[in-house]
Amino acid sequence: MSQIRLTLGWIAEAVGGRLRGADPDLEAGDVVTDSRALRRGDLFVALRGPRFDGHAFVGEVAATGASAAIVETGATAPEARNAGLGLIEVPDTLIALQTLARAVRVAAATRVVAITGSAGKTTTKETAAAFLATRLRVVKNKGNLNNHIGLPLSLMQLRSGPDAAVMELGMNHPGEIRTLVQIARPDVRVWTNVGDAHLGFFQSPDAIADAKAEILEEATPASVLVCNADDPRVMARSRSFAGRTITFGTTAGATVRASEVEDRGLDGVSARVATPSGDVRIDTPLIGRGNLSNVLAAVAVAGDFGIPLPVIAEQAASLAAADRRGAVRRLRHGVVLIDDSYNSSPSALRVALDVVAHDRRATGKVAVLGEMLELGDHSVTLHRECGSAAASAGVSSGAPFPTRRAYASARAPTTISNSPQILSRRATIVSPKLALGMRG
Repeated sequence: MSQIRLTLGWIAEAVGGRLRGADPDLEAGDVVTDSRALRRGDLFVALRGPRFDGHAFVGEVAATGASAAIVETGATAPEARNAGLGLIEVPDTLIALQTLARAVRVAAATRVVAITGSAGKTTTKETAAAFLATRLRVVKNKGNLNNHIGLPLSLMQLRSGPDAAVMELGMNHPGEIRTLVQIARPDVRVWTNVGDAHLGFFQSPDAIADAKAEILEEATPASVLVCNADDPRVMARSRSFAGRTITFGTTAGATVRASEVEDRGLDGVSARVATPSGDVRIDTPLIGRGNLSNVLAAVAVAGDFGIPLPVIAEQAASLAAADRRGAVRRLRHGVVLIDDSYNSSPSALRVALDVVAHDRRATGKVAVLGEMLELGDHSVTLHRECGSAAASAGVSSGAPFPTRRAYASARAPTTISNSPQILSRRATIVSPKLALGMRG
């Protein structure tokens, strides 16, 4: 696929801005919003935030050798305008960034996959990208750049003309997925699940589902939806989708269905997976049934792109967990650490505890449980339910931080300890095989 030349004239026209002091045929380098990351020739977008204003750094940007800066009309000091830096003046720089990303996306022939859900977005993104990369040129979100600023920056990678782009869409308020869908204009939409992450910003899990359902908007008959057949909230809302639907899960009738599931604890999970292209045995080192669901979603995406099943199965066997998302680390003295500490939620914690529960080899199990935020009025109830889940998982000691007994419940009044000293002492004297589950 051909590359897209981002000249300053093209950019100004795309965002409806006025170019001043620069050659319209000059091609910009990367599009950046952090002046510290800027290199010579890059385009700087001066965003305003609650604790910063990018316009204050335009002078420094000029000295770095940027090709130009997108600024708000009248917001730039005279010395910055006189520094020889080209300026594209617009009413609102955030809207300009989003508009530019949408223009790049429309100009690209790349097929875009957009992923949302309460849990599993990053793992599904990484897995789908790994499957697609076996046959195609693929780009994906950089790190966790998945919001109203990060997604536009990630979409700038489409300038290089990749075959596929795999993007995750994050949100914690209604309307945010709608904005991201309008920017990304996805060909394939993936909805992993509905959980209780960010419940403090919503009235109920159904309200979260309604917000996530914005992933279905602006679809055409050519659009594809990959959705979780095991999640009733997802399926109830997916019936209105205007395009073609591919379901995944363990439910009978799912388009991509796992059966004969074998949860191997810390060694991963295996299943026979039936697809429209045939059946295949999937063995992955990613741990837990939650990750199996993520892999199934990625299998559905890869299958729609025509990736052969044997290739998918081979790649699944070499997958590695994303950092702090169920990564298994084997430490000294037979201690095994499951680091699942990224941006916890009750539903994700229960999945992590289920992994610990299924491991039969560990002679001691410790859960280090951080307090989970953004749960609002549901916080006390959900923390106590997780305390009960920890007890059911056979956890012999936990250490929530801060020190209040947030996880204490009628079922687990003695398994939850607030003392990190107790945790350390037990960790050193317990048998060499120890499973340590961690959420933070």
